[in-house]
Formats: sequence, structure tokens, C-alpha cells
Amino acid sequence: MLLLAAMTYKTIHAQSSEQQRPQVPNYQLPEVLVCENGTTIDSPEDWTEKRRPEVLNLVADHVYGRMPEIDIPATFRVTKEWEVFAGLATAREVEITFGSQSNSPTASLLLYIPSASRDPNKKSSQPAPCFLGLNFRGNHTAQPDKNISVTKSWVPKRKNRAENEQENQASERDRGSAAGRWPVEMILRSGYAVGTMYCGDVDPDFDDGFQNGIHHLFRGPNKESAGSSSDKGKAWGTIGAWAWSLSRVADYLETEPAIDSEKLAVIGHSRLGKTSLWAGATDERFKIVISNNSGCGGAAISRRRVGESVKRINTVFPHWFCDQFTEYNDRENELPIDQHSLIALMAPRAVYVASASEDQWADPVGEHESLVAASPVFELFGNEPVSAVQPAANQPVRFGRIGYHMRAGKHDITLYDWKQYIAFANEQFVSKPKSK
Repeated sequence: MLLLAAMTYKTIHAQSSEQQRPQVPNYQLPEVLVCENGTTIDSPEDWTEKRRPEVLNLVADHVYGRMPEIDIPATFRVTKEWEVFAGLATAREVEITFGSQSNSPTASLLLYIPSASRDPNKKSSQPAPCFLGLNFRGNHTAQPDKNISVTKSWVPKRKNRAENEQENQASERDRGSAAGRWPVEMILRSGYAVGTMYCGDVDPDFDDGFQNGIHHLFRGPNKESAGSSSDKGKAWGTIGAWAWSLSRVADYLETEPAIDSEKLAVIGHSRLGKTSLWAGATDERFKIVISNNSGCGGAAISRRRVGESVKRINTVFPHWFCDQFTEYNDRENELPIDQHSLIALMAPRAVYVASASEDQWADPVGEHESLVAASPVFELFGNEPVSAVQPAANQPVRFGRIGYHMRAGKHDITLYDWKQYIAFANEQFVSKPKSK
């Protein structure tokens, strides 16, 4: 198993001739099963007790930043509830308040709960497993339902903004605009609850020195840092804040009897796929972690320098990661970890990575390679090995607790993707995944 992680990854994919790949440098990935003191990990116990804490700290220190050690409470209040899809489910809005200050920020969770899971008169009634993910422009974009509140938070500028609309303010015209990415009725009919929250409610997606969003709640008395580390270069960024907020939603779901909080799947697309991976790494309550087209800083190997690079992402989005990550601009080989290390942190839980054939910016080959390189950790727990041959488009593969597909098409999350995630969740939550 250790030989696989040490191989040059040009060699691993030599068999996949149908993949048209750009030129990539030769590189060697850091060993996931060798401790910093040189000890080789060969048991699940040693991974859990010795190596996993090391890897988690390394990924935090060099990529996402350390989450503050300050305990900030979150309170929850149901503000609205109504039936949807002819009684198939109940939709609910939950106001989440972060902290107890007078200026504490709030976020709105939109949660759909299958009616069958709430009916105590049905003998077959049982709590529903739940998909949870952030959205890009407000909960009202996820469905055309006029009951869903329009976010009042800052939103990214629209390409076709009407003359009478404010530039960074949501409007009715956005309602249902992202419904194709949230096939809520299909998810509900598959027996799952689904929840989403606007990432901009937590921290707006622009670089303002963390003057907005939740970061100010964690600053010390001298306003010295948005993080808890004495090394400001390791303070968390926006992705860390988004991931933290998903854990607060998990806190709420643990209080809801109609939700099976032991069967939570966290999901994200693109930058929110990076977020779902970090949320899954830092919170083991997420039993399935799903990355859709997450690319650089997500599932893709940084050392490959294909598509979006570390330098490019740090330049365009300086607020996403910790400042330490910028030390590896054009110096990816000096990273003590790579994104396969992040994937390995999910073991022995389940992880699914998806790519798109036309999304070379997110480097589909590099996303698949992370699973291959992380596989030895999952194998410690009896999981079957991940094949090093990347499958063709629209040919999903599953290796026990690891899943992958490359959808034909562009950078997006589609109905096809969701069907694969539901099938995978059915295997993890209903049937027993195959082992060696």
C-alpha cells in the first residue's frame, strides 16, 4: 500500500489512454501512512490515535487554517413551516443565531423533512437520513417556492441585473434560479431529508479582511486575529467559517426527532465542495462526505498544477484559505501534505468525489488520484482498494466506502450527479458496503 502513495502519478494513469491530459510535472506525494517521526502506520488504531491527528493539524496549518478554540454558541428558532409537494414533505425555515452579542449574525436554514418520517401513527415511520449543503446565492434560489424567504445578505453581482435592482442584493427574480442543482422532490421521494443554507449568511464571499460574517465573534480583546492561533498565518479563512457553520447545522439536526442524525451526508459543489470536504474532515458526525467538482484546494492534487493552481486560487480568492497556504504558490512540492491527505481524514467513513469531463480547471484526473492515494488508509479498515484507472465519463465506480464518477459535461452539479449520490448513500446507510 505504501508503494502506491510514493509512486509518481504520471505512472499511475499511464493506463488511462483515453484521458487527454496536459503536461504535468513529476512529483511524489507525501506518505499518508508514515508519521512525522518516521513510524509506519499499519493498524486502524494507530491511524485513529497517532497519524490522523497529525494529518488533520497539517492540513489545518498549511491549507484551511485552524478553527478558533473559542466556544461560540448557536441558537435555533423555527420561523416558518409549510407543506410541499402535495404533502410529501414539510419545509421549514430555521433561524440560526451565532453567538450572544447584540450584533450576532444570523443564517437561515431551509430544511425539507419527508412527511413519512414525522408521522408517529405509521408503524414504519422512522427518522430520515439527511443531505446537507450550502448554496451560492440564497435559499430562495434552490426552489421556485414563494414561501422561501429571500436572503437579505450580500450576494454576488448578477450578470443580467435589472436597472432598478441593487447590485449585491437578492431579489424575487432569483427565485428558483438554482433549482436544477437542488432536485428536492427527487431527494425526498428517495427517502432523504435535505437542508441548505446560504454561505453568504455566514461569511460573504469577498475579501474585506473579515469585517463581515462570523469572524468577528472569534477575535480576541485586541482584535488581533480572526483565528485562535498565535501564528496569524494559520488563522482560518472563509472556507473554514463555512465548514464551521455546517457543524452548527448538524447540532440542530441532532435535536430534530424526524432526522436520523447518525446518517448525515454533507455535500458541496465547486468552492462549496472544498467546504464540504473540510467540514467532513473536522466533524466526524458527517458519515458521508461528497465533493462535486471541487478542484484545487478541494479534491484535486495540488502538485499536478493542472487547471487552477495554488498560486492562482490564492491570488483570486485570498480569503478562502489561511495565509500559510500562499507560501506554496509555485512551490506545491514543498507542501507537507496534499489533497489526498484531506480525503484520508474521512476514513473509515464514506467519501464520494465527482468530476466533469469538460471541467479541466478542476482537474478530473487529479481529483481521482486523490482517492487512489488515500485508499491505503481506508484499506486499513477493510475497504477494497480503489482502482488506479480513471473510469470513462458516465461510468460511476464504487469501492466500498469510496465512490467516484466523471460526468460528461461542464462544471456544474446536475440531476445525474445527485442520482449517483443517492445510490451511494443507499449503499452506506441501508446496505452494507463490500469489504475485502
